[in-house]
Amino acid sequence: MGDTILVPIELPDPDPLSPVLIDDLSSLDVVVLGHYGLPEQTPVRSAREQFGDEAQATLDEVANAFAEAGATVRTRLVFGKDRTTAIQQVAADEECAAELDPAPTDGIDRILVPLPDVAEFTRLPTFIRLLAEDTTQRITLFHVVEGEESRERGQRIVEETREKLIESGFDPESVDTRITEGDEHDDEILRVADEYDAVVMYEAESRLGDRVFGTLPDRIANETGDPVIVVNRDY
Repeated sequence: MGDTILVPIELPDPDPLSPVLIDDLSSLDVVVLGHYGLPEQTPVRSAREQFGDEAQATLDEVANAFAEAGATVRTRLVFGKDRTTAIQQVAADEECAAELDPAPTDGIDRILVPLPDVAEFTRLPTFIRLLAEDTTQRITLFHVVEGEESRERGQRIVEETREKLIESGFDPESVDTRITEGDEHDDEILRVADEYDAVVMYEAESRLGDRVFGTLPDRIANETGDPVIVVNRDY
């Protein structure tokens, strides 16, 4: 089995997935998670009995699009009140290496790669390469310098990661670096992401505000319209 990516969709009326993303992910094992959100007082069993067949049919339509593009695909259907918990549980059960936070796109010319405080590498190139089509002109490795961290350290993180990408086969002309200083880490990433067509990033540590404001990948996808691939740090 190859790298597995989780593709969550919201039922009963999911937003359509971009054919560009379906094609880009077709070399992977894909788990399509259909999350059917329920009001607080609605029992899961009764909702599944009432809506299960229709929800599964919708989920199968999405899965078939991936299968027709050549992906190995399976589905998971979850009825519940907590989308984040459902995603985390299915991702762990299916041993997913990454999660797609989808958004509409007609093409990906510019990819932003925010890097954490400690530069990691492992599976990052795999998922950057998936989105780096023939039309992709720029892959930007980006780091936000915060607190006591020095600008020199931030520059070292992006430069060392750039060297590793080039060693793994990326065109040096297509990979650049960018750092910025700021106290609002997420806001800086959101601001810069608006200039790009897609984002590939490591999963962020959970924060207290995530349940109120949404996770950073959710906010990027919702506020900028960029699809986001979130790579699991455990790999």
